[in-house]
Amino acid sequence: MAAILILFPLVMAGVVFALPSNRVRPWLVPLASLAHLVLVVVALGRPAISSRGEWLVLDPLGKVLLCFTSFLFLICTVYGAAYVAGQRERSNRVFCACLLLSLSMTTLVILSHHLGLMWVAMEATTLAMAPNLNFHRNPRSLEATWKYLIICSVGIALALLGSFFLAYATLHAGLESTLLFDDLVRQAGQLSRPWLHAAFILLFVGYGTKMGLAPMHSWLPDAHGEAPAPVSALLSGVLLPCAFLAILRIYHICSAAGDADFARRIMILVGLLSMAVAAAFMIRQRDFKRLLAYSSVEHMGILIIGIAIGGWATFAALLHIINNGLTKAGLFLAAGNIQSAFGSKLTDDVTGALRRLPLSGGLFLAGFLAITGSPPFGPFVSEFTILSAAFSGGYSALGVLFLVLLLAVFLGMAASVLPLVLGTPSPKAADRPFRDGIWTGLPVLTCMAAVLMLGLYIPAPLLGLLREAAAFLEAGP
Repeated sequence: MAAILILFPLVMAGVVFALPSNRVRPWLVPLASLAHLVLVVVALGRPAISSRGEWLVLDPLGKVLLCFTSFLFLICTVYGAAYVAGQRERSNRVFCACLLLSLSMTTLVILSHHLGLMWVAMEATTLAMAPNLNFHRNPRSLEATWKYLIICSVGIALALLGSFFLAYATLHAGLESTLLFDDLVRQAGQLSRPWLHAAFILLFVGYGTKMGLAPMHSWLPDAHGEAPAPVSALLSGVLLPCAFLAILRIYHICSAAGDADFARRIMILVGLLSMAVAAAFMIRQRDFKRLLAYSSVEHMGILIIGIAIGGWATFAALLHIINNGLTKAGLFLAAGNIQSAFGSKLTDDVTGALRRLPLSGGLFLAGFLAITGSPPFGPFVSEFTILSAAFSGGYSALGVLFLVLLLAVFLGMAASVLPLVLGTPSPKAADRPFRDGIWTGLPVLTCMAAVLMLGLYIPAPLLGLLREAAAFLEAGP
């Protein structure tokens, strides 16, 4: 079943690439994404399979990430079909094929239980998404693409070196060399501590670069700012959490080795730094897509801090992957509509989005409230749980800093978002033909409705998956 989940979107990518019709091709992508989601649901209902010696395993962490990834891909590809349909002057052959290729490779990352295979899959996601960053074929998008490729490749090279160090940690301890996660967790207590520490630092920096943690985040604002709206949504909602999953795998090994405190100190420091850097760059940010990119840096820091605190914060961090991913996807898709309506992504040129696009403008405002942790939206629940776990777990100073940085982010985003949404549109913007439509509006509405629901009620199946994943991550060898 695991192989089918990977191969199906890969085969469909080839079918889409071979299809000659520029009009039909984009709509085949969401159909393939829907079929993939059905396959994922079927896989979730199958009995658990022993992971001993297996390279591809759907474990509790993978279930949460795979289900969410497939669902968000479906939402973004529905929007993407309408997005590229409105730009008939450009061929969408590569764009559509790369979307499905990215789905296949992210699925491979999630299912990989071998450190080397996961590394290959992670690099493949970078290469699969790169052509879509340059969809608009202008100097700024080309620069963003090369920055994305070069910086992420440096990060992935460091992760490869960390993988070698982790393998050597087994040899140095007199064990048989292995890169299977289950074997590494089981043997974690016997691993050489200096080599394990060195491996964790390299892997954390390497995959943290792909995750967008500060100070390795410099590719992220350019890539998110210049990519088409559905690609920005997938980068923030899917690819960054995939890198986070890789860090979780390494943290699980350190925790099983009894070295969780070593990892936690590094994670808390980098998490706070990411939140602080994001807050600083949000102040007077004129590009509202870059503003959302820095928000992604902030929320990657929140995820890392949640895992470092442990306990209930682990559950909250896993929930926050979903809350942040849905909210950020809704914001990027709404931002794409606003950019199309105003012909600009600069706050100097965009005012009165609520009047010009009542649906997208209203949902963008709701998304701002959600992403800054305002009730009754989902991010409030996960952030409040992390904060409560910090104070109850003896991390009072961390809790205070966390609150201060959340307030700074709220004020920084409000200074840019409120003038953008409120006010009166310019006559030039009013004359542009773009309007909210069902295929560009429904995906945004779906994301924000889901975020609101998760703030009020977490469905029992999702709650069970999250609890199982948190218990799996906290468990020993």
